[in-house]
Amino acid sequence: MEYFFTCPYCWQEISVLIDLSVESQSYVEDCEICCNPILIKYTIQSGEVVQFEAEKNQ
Repeated sequence: MEYFFTCPYCWQEISVLIDLSVESQSYVEDCEICCNPILIKYTIQSGEVVQFEAEKNQ
């Protein structure tokens, strides 16, 4: 599933692909616009995103 969010560095809307078969995940991915590292965390329930966070990776 493609999920859209705002980069915490450059404030541009970007997207990530979320695997709905994984209940909870956290990983670092670089912004496709500014290339800064973003810590992405999400939780899935019943095939839907119920929690999503995108933070600056310190």
